[in-house]
Amino acid sequence: MTDDRVRIFDTTLRDGEQAPGCSMTLREKLRVARALSELNVDIIEAGFPAASPGDFESVKAIADENFGPVICGLARCNPADIEKVHAAVKGASRHRIHVFVATSQIHREHKLKMAKEEIIKSADGAIRMARELCDDVEFSPEDASRTELGYLAEVVSAAIEAGATTVNIPDTVGYTVPAEFDELFRYLKKHVERIDEITLSVHCHNDLGMAVANSLAAVRAGARQIECTINGIGERAGNCSLEEAVMALRTRAEFFGLETGIDTTRLYPTSRLVSSITGMHPPRNKAIVGENAFAHEAGIHQHGMLQHASTYEIMRPEDVGLSKSNLVLGKHSGRHAFRQRVKDLGFELDEFETNRAFQDFKKLADQKKDVYDGDIEAIIMNVDNASTGPWTLRSLETHTRTDEPASATVVLVNEDGVESSVTASGDGPVAAAFQALEEITGINVVLKHFELHSASVGEDALGEVTVTVEHEGRDYRGNGTSVNIIKAGSRACLEVINRILRRQTRPSPDTDSTANMERATI
Repeated sequence: MTDDRVRIFDTTLRDGEQAPGCSMTLREKLRVARALSELNVDIIEAGFPAASPGDFESVKAIADENFGPVICGLARCNPADIEKVHAAVKGASRHRIHVFVATSQIHREHKLKMAKEEIIKSADGAIRMARELCDDVEFSPEDASRTELGYLAEVVSAAIEAGATTVNIPDTVGYTVPAEFDELFRYLKKHVERIDEITLSVHCHNDLGMAVANSLAAVRAGARQIECTINGIGERAGNCSLEEAVMALRTRAEFFGLETGIDTTRLYPTSRLVSSITGMHPPRNKAIVGENAFAHEAGIHQHGMLQHASTYEIMRPEDVGLSKSNLVLGKHSGRHAFRQRVKDLGFELDEFETNRAFQDFKKLADQKKDVYDGDIEAIIMNVDNASTGPWTLRSLETHTRTDEPASATVVLVNEDGVESSVTASGDGPVAAAFQALEEITGINVVLKHFELHSASVGEDALGEVTVTVEHEGRDYRGNGTSVNIIKAGSRACLEVINRILRRQTRPSPDTDSTANMERATI
C-alpha cells in the first residue's frame, strides 16, 4: 500500500504491559482499551492469549466490547497459539492474528536452534493457518534489524506469498540507527516482489534512545504502520512513544507529507490514564506529555512567548489535550462547574463515576484552598480504584517523634459495617500504618516499591502513591491519592490487600499471570 495515511498500531496492552511493574488487571485493561478507542488508534494489540488464562480472558473481553479499532492478538508460529488468538479476538467485528518467529543469526543459533529453511517453513505454515481463520494476518520476523538483508527479504517474500496482509519489521533490541534502518526498508522495497500489495509496519525498541527516530525513518522509507505504546512504556528502555511519533508527523506535516487518524487532543488524558494505572509517570522533561513540555522559565523565552507563542512553541498545548488554564476550582464550585472542567480536560465519565469523583473533589476542596487541574486529573484517574471490599479505610492517625518508633492507629470497616481498630508501630509512619493494615486484615505483604508523585503544585498538592508489594511470591500494585502522603500510601496498600482477598475468595483472570511463560518481545 502506498497511501498517505500512517496506521497507528498500539501495543500498550501487550508489549507495554511487559515492562516490569506494569501488569494490569482486567478492569484496568478495559479502561485503557476504551481510551485507545477514543484516541482513535487503528489497531489495539490486546495481549498474548497463549501466555496465560488471564491474558486470554483479557484479550477476549476487549474484543467482545468491540470498541471500534481492529483488535489483535499475538501468537508464536504454532497451531495452539494461533487457535487461542482466534478464539480470543473473534468477538470483535474487525480482528487480526499477529504471528512471529525470530530470524536473526543469533536467535536462530542460540534460541531456536533452527536452520533458515526451517524458520521459513514455520512462518509459512503459521500464516496460512491464520489466514484460514482470519482475513487480517500480520507477520513479524523477530530481531529483523539484526537479520542478514538477503535472508530477511526471503522471509518477507515467503510471508507475503503465504497470505500475510501486514509485514512488520521489528528492531527488537533497539540496535539500529535511522540511516541504517532507512536502507533496510528501501532494500526490502526493492528486492521483495508484491511488497506494495501489503502494509509495511515498523516496531522499534528504545534501548539506544532512537525508537521514535528509527520509526520515522522507516515511515520515510515506505512503512505505513507504526507500532508504539502510550508514554513509550515497554520492556527494558521501552518502545516507540505513540504521542511523540504522532505529533512529529503532525507538526512536520510539510516534511513527511503523511497523516494519522489520531485525535491528538486525547493524547494527554490517555497518557495520564496509563501512567496512573501502571504507576510509571513520565519524567518532567518527557516530550509532548511531560510536565515541562510547555513550561517556560528562562526570561528570554518568556519574553518571546508573550510576543508570539510560536517563538518557542512548535505545538499548542491544547493540540495534545493540555488545558491552557491551571487554577480552576474551589470548595464553592458546584457539580456543573466540576463536570464541565472534567470535560475540558478531555475525560468522559458516566454518571456513577462523575458522582464519585465530585464527592472526592468536595472532600479535597475542604482540605486545600485551590484545586488544580492536576488534582482533578488524579481524582479522575483513581475514581474506580476505591475498594469494592471487603475493607474500607475509616480513619488513620499517626504519631512520630525523633529517635522513637512511629505508631499508627488504623480503623477499617468491613462489608457488614463492623469496625476494626489496631494500633501498630514501625520504623516510620508508613511502616506502622502498613503493619496495622496487615494485623486487621490478616494479609501479610512485603513492600518492594513506594513511589510518590505530586499531582499539582504547592505544599498542599494532592499526592499520588503507587505501591508494589509481594504476597506469597506474587507482586501486586496499588494506587492511592490524598493530600496526606501516609493516607495515600495506606489507601494504595489497602487496595492491594482487597485485591488479594478477592482473589482468594473468587479466583478470576483479573490479573496478568505470565510469570511462568516466556514473554514475547518483537
